[in-house]
Amino acid sequence: MSTENYWVEKAQSVLVGRTIVAARYLTTDEAEKLGWESRSVILELDNGDLVWPSRDDEGNDAGALFTTNSKADTLPVI
Repeated sequence: MSTENYWVEKAQSVLVGRTIVAARYLTTDEAEKLGWESRSVILELDNGDLVWPSRDDEGNDAGALFTTNSKADTLPVI
């Protein structure tokens, strides 16, 4: 199995079929616990899992989300 296929399967197992039940920004306290200076959007799924963007896969600070929605094409880092 290729590395890409491995991660596609991993992403699908976490995200496909889930429903976003809440959306908010990380609190200052949550960002501090991550060692981050910035705060990103955090999505809560129907199974209680939380998903948020990071600058990189090492978790070196908050990341922005881009969308195809014309009313909010970017959910920025704050």
